[in-house]
Amino acid sequence: MIWNETKECMSREEMTKLQSKRLVKLVDYVYHNVPFYRKKMQALGIIPADIKGIEDITKLPFTTKDDLRDNYPFGLFARPHSEIVRIHASSGTTGKATVVGYTRYDLEVWAECVARCMTMAGIGRDDIVQVAYGYGLFTGGLGAHSGAEKIGAMVVPMSTGNSKKLTDMMVDFGATAIACTPSYLLHISEVLENGGMLDKIKLKSAICGAEPWTEKMRQEIEGKLNITAHDIYGLSEIMGPGVACDCEYHEGLHVCEDHFYPEIVDSKTLEPVAEGELGELVFTTLTKEGIPLIRYRTKDLTSITRDKCKCGRTSARISRFKGRSDDMLIIRGVNVFPSQVEAALIDVEEVTPHYMMIVDRVNNLDQLEIQVEVDSKYYTDEIKGIEKLNKKIEHVIQQALGIKAKIKIVEPMSLKRSEGKAVHVIDKRKLV
Repeated sequence: MIWNETKECMSREEMTKLQSKRLVKLVDYVYHNVPFYRKKMQALGIIPADIKGIEDITKLPFTTKDDLRDNYPFGLFARPHSEIVRIHASSGTTGKATVVGYTRYDLEVWAECVARCMTMAGIGRDDIVQVAYGYGLFTGGLGAHSGAEKIGAMVVPMSTGNSKKLTDMMVDFGATAIACTPSYLLHISEVLENGGMLDKIKLKSAICGAEPWTEKMRQEIEGKLNITAHDIYGLSEIMGPGVACDCEYHEGLHVCEDHFYPEIVDSKTLEPVAEGELGELVFTTLTKEGIPLIRYRTKDLTSITRDKCKCGRTSARISRFKGRSDDMLIIRGVNVFPSQVEAALIDVEEVTPHYMMIVDRVNNLDQLEIQVEVDSKYYTDEIKGIEKLNKKIEHVIQQALGIKAKIKIVEPMSLKRSEGKAVHVIDKRKLV
C-alpha cells in the first residue's frame, strides 16, 4: 500500500520530491487513458515528457465542473468499468450531476485520508462514532463511515432524517463522536436541549464539513455541547471528505498533500498568488485511479501556508474558507458572502445562528432582506415587532457587510433546519 512509503511529518523537501514523482506519473497516466486530457494537452503543445516535476504544474490545463458535466457520465474515467467498484455523484441542482468513480485502491486511499482527519480530531479505536451525513450518492456518509472503520472505531450509521431518534441513540449508545454538517449539529444541540438531554450525552468531539462555517460558529457548537469541533474538507470531484482537516489548534486545515496537490490562484487571471494571499483553491489528484483530475478549480476561496504547525505536522494548511467565488453575491456593487452574516449574528446573543438572506431587485435597485431567528430564551409575543433588536441587528450587519439590509425577526425554530448542506440564500434576481 502507498502508506508504507509516506510518513506523517515529511520535510518540505521530501514532500516536494514525492509530489514531483507522482505528478510525472499522473500526467503520463491521464495522457494515455483519458482522451479529454490528451486533447487538452495537445492543444497546448504539451506531452508527458515536458513535465519534469511539481514545478511544471502550471504548464498543465485547468479542469472545471463544466468539464465533468460535458463528459457526463463516464467521459473522464481513466479505468474500465470492470475496475470501478463504486460511483458517487453530486445532486445536480445547478446542472447535470457530476459523476465520479472509485477503484478499490481509491477507496483504500480515501479511508486512510479520513482516518488521518479523525485522528487529528482526537478520535480513536475506543470511540463510538455517529455518522449523521447522508448515505448514498453524496460522499459524506460512506466517506466518514469508512474512515471511522479504518481507525477501528465503532460506527453508528445514523444518516439523517430523524433527529429525535439520533439524539436518543446518542444517549443510549454513549456516542463519543459525531460526523455531520455544522448547521445540523447546531440543530441536534437544540433537540438535546429541548429534550433535557444535554447532561446525558458522552459526546467529546465532532468532525463537521460539507458547508462553510465560521470560527465563531465552531465556538458556538463547542459551548453548547461541551465538545471540540473540527473542520473537515473535501469534495466529491477530488475524493470526498478527508482532503483536509484542522488539528487541535484550529489554525488552518492540514491537506493530505501527498495525494492532493493544492494551489491558490487568482480566480480572474488564474495566475498563482503569493503564499498567504486569498484566492481560489485548485487541486490535482496525485494518486487517484478512477477519475484523476488535473488542476481542478474548486471555486472555494482560501489561502495557504506551508509553515510547520504548532501540532508538529508539516503538511500545507489552508485557511478557513471565506466563501466560494460562485456563492459570492454582488449587492449594490458590494461583494457579500453568507459567512459574513453568520459571523455577525453570532455576536448578537438574542438570536440563533440560523438565518436566510433574500435578495431581490426593486425598481432596478438590489434589496437585501435577512430573516433572523430569535433565541427562545428571549422570545415574547411582542418581540416580532421590537424596534430595538431590529436596529441592533441592522447595525451589526451593516458593519459586517458594508451595506444596509432589511432585518426581519422570526419566531424560534421557524427557519427550516437542514440535514445536509444548509441553504442560506434565495436570490430572486436569478428567477426573473
